[in-house]
Amino acid sequence: MGPGASGNGVKTVTAPRSAPGAGVSLHAYDIGVLVVYFAFVIGVGVWSSIRASRGTLGGYFLAGKSMSWWPIGASLMSSNVGSGLFIGLAGTGAAGGLAVGGFEWNATWLLLALGWIFVPVYIAAGVVTMPQYLKKRFGGQRIQVYMSVLSLILYIFTKISTDIFSGALFIQMALGWNLYLSTVILLVVTAVYTIAGGLTAVIYTDALQTVVMVGGALVLTFLGFREVGWYPGLERRYRQAIPNATVPNTTCHLPRPDAFHMLRDPVSGDIPWPGLIFGLSVLATWCWCTDQVIVQRSLSAKSLSHAKGGSVLGGYLKILPMFFIVMPGMISRALYPDEVGCVDPDVCQRICGARVGCSNIAYPKLVMALMPVGLRGLMIAVIMAALMSSLTSIFNSSGALFAVDVWQRFRRKASEQELMLVGRVFVVFLVAISILWIPIIQSSSSGQLFTYIQSVTSYLAPPITALFLLAIFCKRVTEPLARLTWWTRHCPHAELEEEAREGTAGIREMPSGECPAAGRGAENSSQGQEQPRAPCRSWGKWLWGWFCGLSSAPEQTLSPAEAAALQQKLTSIEEEPLWRSVCNVNAVLLLAINVFLWGYFA
Repeated sequence: MGPGASGNGVKTVTAPRSAPGAGVSLHAYDIGVLVVYFAFVIGVGVWSSIRASRGTLGGYFLAGKSMSWWPIGASLMSSNVGSGLFIGLAGTGAAGGLAVGGFEWNATWLLLALGWIFVPVYIAAGVVTMPQYLKKRFGGQRIQVYMSVLSLILYIFTKISTDIFSGALFIQMALGWNLYLSTVILLVVTAVYTIAGGLTAVIYTDALQTVVMVGGALVLTFLGFREVGWYPGLERRYRQAIPNATVPNTTCHLPRPDAFHMLRDPVSGDIPWPGLIFGLSVLATWCWCTDQVIVQRSLSAKSLSHAKGGSVLGGYLKILPMFFIVMPGMISRALYPDEVGCVDPDVCQRICGARVGCSNIAYPKLVMALMPVGLRGLMIAVIMAALMSSLTSIFNSSGALFAVDVWQRFRRKASEQELMLVGRVFVVFLVAISILWIPIIQSSSSGQLFTYIQSVTSYLAPPITALFLLAIFCKRVTEPLARLTWWTRHCPHAELEEEAREGTAGIREMPSGECPAAGRGAENSSQGQEQPRAPCRSWGKWLWGWFCGLSSAPEQTLSPAEAAALQQKLTSIEEEPLWRSVCNVNAVLLLAINVFLWGYFA
């Protein structure tokens, strides 16, 4: 969901002490679906790890810049749609109606801004991380380290903790499994293929999980609409969804009269339209255009046209959560007003263990009530897919931030293998911190901890957005301007060639299918000399080296001319006229659909 998850309380989740559905036993068909799902995920993870180029920074953290548009677009969707989105977004839809879906539709505009405005500058600058771009743009080391540490803190204490808790909460509510144990198992599975395969494994497994998420959620949407009498029936039954137990002299039990309106009163509306359109855009710019987790996927594209295509596909996919998350949340309230729509604190305490309301059980309640045998297992797989895809994306991006922007700050001569090993070890550290954080999350039953964290994130996002907008568009601000702003992105590569000579280039990886120039240079420089043979290694060391993508062969170096040519190729933002036109036409079509939907539901 992006910005909405960090500023408006949408992902606030509450720990139930007695959740509905607890103790439900799965049918053999449901267990079979879960087994097949995990088998596919592990299979895709192993396959992508084997085919991935994991021996360099560019290979591990940017997938060798070999990704096509379709896995990029799918990964943009799934890395943003975490399990917290299914719980929180559906719960907010149940409580207030359609307006919260605007947080998803707003993302379409910023995804296109990412592909057409921000990514061309990032590619031209030749960077791996966003703090690295700020260092190049403004100079100095402090801003790079500050942004990296700030991002890591936000990831650990907001994104990771919220997604872990809400995903495990769904599993607990649906199956009655132990919250702590189920979370640990999911963390270990996601960490293994993230560490082994790098961004390549993350993106391909994200693509698989996007299919699972969208397919399973649309099945539930169909069943829910059929139950309430399609959209006209939802309008009628939602307005009548009043619980039997109410609080005297209040109107909190009544559905909002503007529940089916996207744009609401700027003064009295729960989500006023100026904030939804203008205020949200500031947070969305931070999330979609400057956040490492999102931008890293676009930087892995084999060309700028593929990055744009990924943004277009991601924009189309972000239209869907309104229909398969928000509206099912409203359907759940329409069908179960006494539980999902409860307002009496004593009743709510009995239903979900929280006195402030039970809207957050809207989605799992609908799953357990409507999904037949077999498909119930599919929906549990959907939530697991949402959790795993968001966590793997955060883990990989956090490893890149720590290795490139923090570790390299103190170990300036660190080799690529050292940086990749440090990035992997940091993922293990993140997993450990996440596990230790679970009891703290459980103890925050009122949800105030999440509200506080999301409020802090909202305070931090606007200045970060302003900083990047200044860096991209204002070429009069400090440091040389070559290929670091929108206006200078097509400048010659003189500075990048100088960087290549100094050995400080950000990406050192040939595109997939290209023969590395280093091999030719090594041959030319070693004519008449016998190449040293790789030392024999035990099977344990060999297995460890394969798992981590570490080669026993000596590192090959590029000549200054070869390094400059390679860097020029990797930072090219040239596009074929045909595919540039295809991307532009699809972007215009996507915006037209988006504007129509805003107008229809306004």
